[in-house]
Amino acid sequence: MHLPSPTRPAATLLAFAALLALAPPAPAAERITLRNGFEVLCHHHTQVDGRVRLYLTAGEDNYIEFPPPEIAAVETVPDPPAPPDAAAPLAAAPAIAPNASLTPADLNEMLAAAGHEHNLDVDLLASLVKEESNGNARAVSRAGARGLMQLMPGTAAQLGVKDSFKPDQNVRGGSTYLDALLTRYHDNLALALAAYNAGPQAVDKYRGIPPYHETRAYVARVIHEFNRRVIAHEAQARHALATSPQRDTPSR
Repeated sequence: MHLPSPTRPAATLLAFAALLALAPPAPAAERITLRNGFEVLCHHHTQVDGRVRLYLTAGEDNYIEFPPPEIAAVETVPDPPAPPDAAAPLAAAPAIAPNASLTPADLNEMLAAAGHEHNLDVDLLASLVKEESNGNARAVSRAGARGLMQLMPGTAAQLGVKDSFKPDQNVRGGSTYLDALLTRYHDNLALALAAYNAGPQAVDKYRGIPPYHETRAYVARVIHEFNRRVIAHEAQARHALATSPQRDTPSR
């Protein structure tokens, strides 16, 4: 499969996904402020191989990593209130009308800014948005994931996203999360996408893409759309070059 070279590479693309269903986080003990202004709630942090590892739960399996310069501040936070009774039924997510004010140009601008900030290919981010929400900033999944990049409430809170229905916050949060997953899985795009969909704990448990039909289909669809966009843009560039007026070389 083809990948463009200007942005970070993604090794070993496997065409193999589901609704975003990340495990709920443990009570946060630390608030990490990133250089870009985002706040990440985590259970604890440590340095591993020169990178700051933020553990999202009390265990050692669920974490995201950042280079030390990306960490602006660390502070201790009190435990949040106890969660509601797990036996209580969850209220159905309200039906929300699409956000008609978000134009394709607005979305492209947000994706370009996020791609530049995290060195991510804009076509990759656009492919993820298409798969997650089809560009609907007010989308809500059956599992409760919200917005353009379908952030679960717990994940959004950890990433400092205060309102997942605000497109700019959602795109910045989803891009930050994807960037962290690519770093965690050494730029293996297939594993990062699988973790975005099913959670990094599932990827780590199976040491690869989990054997979930929906997750494997999800990864395949995103990669297929990504490659389709890249090939289309390259074809457009070749066509523009071929049809551009040729300047005559002036004679001496």
